[in-house]
Amino acid sequence: MTDLIPMFQAFLGLGPTVILPVAIFIIGICFGQKPAKAFRSGLTIGVGFTGIFLVVGLLVDNLGPAAQAMIKNFGLQLNIIDIGWPGAASIAWASPVAALVLPVGLLVNALMLVTKTTKTMDVDIWNYWHFTFMGAFVYTLSGSLIQAMIAAIIFEVVVLKIADWTAPYMEKYFDLPGISVPTGSTVSYAPIGIPLIWLIQKIPIIKDLKADPESIQKKFGIFGEPIFMGLFLGLALGALAGYGPGQMVKVGVAMAGVMVLMPRMVRLLMEGLIPISESAREFLTKRFGEDANIYIGLDAAVTTGHPAVIATALILVPITIFLAVILPGNNVLPFGDLATIPFIVAMIVAAARGNIIHSVLAGSVVISLSLLMATAVAQFHTQMALAAHFKMPEGTALISSIDQGGNLIHFIIYQIFVLFN
Repeated sequence: MTDLIPMFQAFLGLGPTVILPVAIFIIGICFGQKPAKAFRSGLTIGVGFTGIFLVVGLLVDNLGPAAQAMIKNFGLQLNIIDIGWPGAASIAWASPVAALVLPVGLLVNALMLVTKTTKTMDVDIWNYWHFTFMGAFVYTLSGSLIQAMIAAIIFEVVVLKIADWTAPYMEKYFDLPGISVPTGSTVSYAPIGIPLIWLIQKIPIIKDLKADPESIQKKFGIFGEPIFMGLFLGLALGALAGYGPGQMVKVGVAMAGVMVLMPRMVRLLMEGLIPISESAREFLTKRFGEDANIYIGLDAAVTTGHPAVIATALILVPITIFLAVILPGNNVLPFGDLATIPFIVAMIVAAARGNIIHSVLAGSVVISLSLLMATAVAQFHTQMALAAHFKMPEGTALISSIDQGGNLIHFIIYQIFVLFN
């Protein structure tokens, strides 16, 4: 079985820009599309995701160095390094359970669709690494492959159910009908973040603060447009990083670019996805009646096209660094996952109907909890990394990650298995 791991790693290493078009082409054929039409849909989705990840790269390339400069300026001395999702994913795929998780995960999703216990067809195969990480964590704890697979399956089932629950936000707020987001790092924050938004919007005075992009644009005119929001937030991040005027402007223009380009890339992706969604509905209606419905589960990157998501995330970057300093019990130095914050807050922003103030308040609470959970599992996270021969950052004794180490679903499932071991 371990001989299959390199093969899976090579396949998954191609990334969603290759894996998704292949999956969409196969799904299109299964739902009765002609090969040429299915191929065009898959290719268009691949091009859309290529554009999305290019824009995400623009965000990361500018946000990462700015965040690192902020950490240096503030003189932070915390002993657990946040290695980010790329490090966590590489640790997950190096585990002996990795070769099993993909086929078992696909089978579980198929069974849940057939039994109507989920409406989400999860084609975001690359993000199965979250399920793999859960299984690898429990395997390191117990040494039992059976326990590891049970943990991975539980994680997947919970993720799919939350994806179903949050799918209406995809249509109502993000204007992405027929889509759900079964990304482990996004849905895990919904059970806390959405109730927090409900509570915040009951608080006198705060509930009346209107700070969605439309209200901001109405109040500030041209300077309230997403392109200017990105520019001003980028300039502010550059100032906090201690950059000179030229570098501040460079970050500001990059963030303005992210605000403008991301929605356009999402629209391109939807151009390829709509024919597949229509074919799926037609196929299911013929066989299961008018009530049949299915969501196509995609990477949470599709939610980052909304200006309120990016704006909330950019504001939360310095807040996260500040929280890491003042939060009692935290020892995690935020770094690798600072650029993942748009994915963390996506459903929170949707629940807040784009209200940036409410989203930042709820996001601050959620990230605080994530830092504490990431601190709590750091020793074990590091143990798993060493077992996977992960190259530790120089001079670092302990590692963790906000994305998965601070993931609520992961943390709860892990604690349950601790009781039995």
